[in-house]
Amino acid sequence: MTVVAVLAALGLSFTGAGMASAAPSAQAAAPPVTALATPITGTAENGGSFAGTFTPSRFSSQNGDLVATGVLTGTVTDSSGATVGTVTRTVNAPVAVAAATCRVLDLVLGPLHLDLLGLVVDLNQVHLVITAVQAPGNLLGNLLCAITHLLDGNPTAGGLAALLNAILALLGRG
Repeated sequence: MTVVAVLAALGLSFTGAGMASAAPSAQAAAPPVTALATPITGTAENGGSFAGTFTPSRFSSQNGDLVATGVLTGTVTDSSGATVGTVTRTVNAPVAVAAATCRVLDLVLGPLHLDLLGLVVDLNQVHLVITAVQAPGNLLGNLLCAITHLLDGNPTAGGLAALLNAILALLGRG
């Protein structure tokens, strides 16, 4: 389910500040999969702007966090809109996993007929579903999902990176 959430979010939520300060990678990256190109835009304090794309070529784990390595290409313009230059460089960008949900309880009660000393209660079928949503700030949702998946063996950032690299390799051959 985590992988599905990551793939659904493969518009990968990259932080703009990380892009601006990312250093080029010394290690040669695999050819990028252009189908996964994510638009990147930003503005400078002087009114200039950047517009381009980030195309991931591999994923890795750094300090327990998932990181995408890929090619950032784009155009830098000044405040009047005139092109100042172009950028093509390999960068590392943090990856945010999309909010995931997990089913905490799915309870189905059949029809119920109660006769309590002359008070008759008839209840048709009841279907109760409780779902927790994992996201920053969702304390109870995060806690309940963590408890629900306590014994699932959720992948670490390194395991998730390996799985995403396998997917990138398959997409690159397709």
